[in-house]
Amino acid sequence: MTAIVITQPMLFPWPGFFEQLMLADSYIYLDDTQFSKGSFTNRIQLLRGSDRCWMTIPLAGKGTFQKISELQAAGDDWKQSHRALLRQSLLGAPYIDDALSIFDKAYSHSSLIDLLIASIEEPARYMGIGLNRTISKTSEMDVTGTSWRRVLDIVQHAGGDEYLTGHGAANYLDHSAFEAEGVQVKYMNYSRTTWPQPAGASTPYVSVLDLIARMGPEARSCLIPATVAWQDFLKEETVTS
Repeated sequence: MTAIVITQPMLFPWPGFFEQLMLADSYIYLDDTQFSKGSFTNRIQLLRGSDRCWMTIPLAGKGTFQKISELQAAGDDWKQSHRALLRQSLLGAPYIDDALSIFDKAYSHSSLIDLLIASIEEPARYMGIGLNRTISKTSEMDVTGTSWRRVLDIVQHAGGDEYLTGHGAANYLDHSAFEAEGVQVKYMNYSRTTWPQPAGASTPYVSVLDLIARMGPEARSCLIPATVAWQDFLKEETVTS
C-alpha cells in the first residue's frame, strides 16, 4: 500500500499531526486552497502556566479571499514577540534550547508559506519522522476540481491507494467513491498521549514544540500512530453523536 497524506500547511502543529505524518509514504501540502479564518494555518496554542494561550501570525488583509500560498504577514515585529512568548511558555523545560533552535530555523524564512512548511518539516526532522517520504505541493500539480473529487484525484496523481486523513474529512468525503476507484480511506486514531508538563497542565493539544522542549530526543516515544477504517470510524461517530 502507498499511503498518502494531504493537509494544509500549519504553524507548528500539535503532536497528533505528526502521528499522521509517521504513516505517510507521500506527503502533500494543500497550499493552493483558500485560507480559512480561525483555522490552524497561522496559529497554535502554547501553555501559559496551567492555562493555554494562542500564538498567531497576523495576516495582511486578514488573509481574506487569499490562497494559503499567497498569504503575507502583517509587519515584522511578530517574530520577536512569538519567540518571547514561546520562551516564556517553555521556561524551565530541559530541552528548551532544542525547541527554540527549531523555531529559529523555521522563522528564518521570509516567505510565509515556506515558514509554515518549515514549522512542520523542522520538528519532523528533529524527531526522525518521514525522512524518506515524498513531499510535494498541490500548487505544483495539475489537478483541478473541488471537494472530495479533487482529494481523490490528488491521491491517484501521487500513485496512492490509501488515504490517511484527520476527522474533519468525514463531513465531505464520498467514501464509497474512493473504494470504487481502489483507494482505501483510513482515519487517524490519535493516541493523545501526554507528557510531563507544568503542574495543573496535562494536554496534548498544544504545539509540538512543547513536546520537544520537555522530552527532547525522547519526544517521538510519545507518538503512537494508528488508524481505523472509514466504516468503523463512521460507526463510532454515529454511536457517540
